[in-house]
Amino acid sequence: MERKRQGKHRTPSLFSIDSQSIKSGPFTSMEKGVDGNKKINGRKRHVITDTLGLIWGVKVGPAHQPDGYAAQDVIEPLLGYLDRMKKILGDQAYKKGFIDWVKEHVIGLEIEISSTPPSEKGFVPLKWRWVTERTFGTFNFFRRLDKDHEKTPESQEYWILWQNCQIILNKIK
Repeated sequence: MERKRQGKHRTPSLFSIDSQSIKSGPFTSMEKGVDGNKKINGRKRHVITDTLGLIWGVKVGPAHQPDGYAAQDVIEPLLGYLDRMKKILGDQAYKKGFIDWVKEHVIGLEIEISSTPPSEKGFVPLKWRWVTERTFGTFNFFRRLDKDHEKTPESQEYWILWQNCQIILNKIK
């Protein structure tokens, strides 16, 4: 509905996927892990968004799970009803596992892997991939999402989707 309101087709053709490692709260015990790259003990959220920043899929799992394998769980439910899906943008973490899985299971879907130029330091906004980073930024304004306070990963996923609904409703005003 929000896409129609913005003058877009009801289903997007371009997606961006990314992950965010988050610290776990004191009562979180199910499916935790340590992300060695970021030195975070907790969970990792994988989110796929369209060009408007609307969340189309989310998967929360242990922080040590490789991004490429978790991305399969994010994309699989979308395959049945997104006939316009043509391209997914991702970072270097999605090279392993994800590209091979897409070649086997999805015909006509292009995966574009991009990386920050080696001369740049810190966060560099890359075309269309910054939209997913902006979506992660909105999580900081929701107390239940700034840190993982949920006992189960599914509960965290539902809170992320609820936050997405609230953002869409705020745009309608």
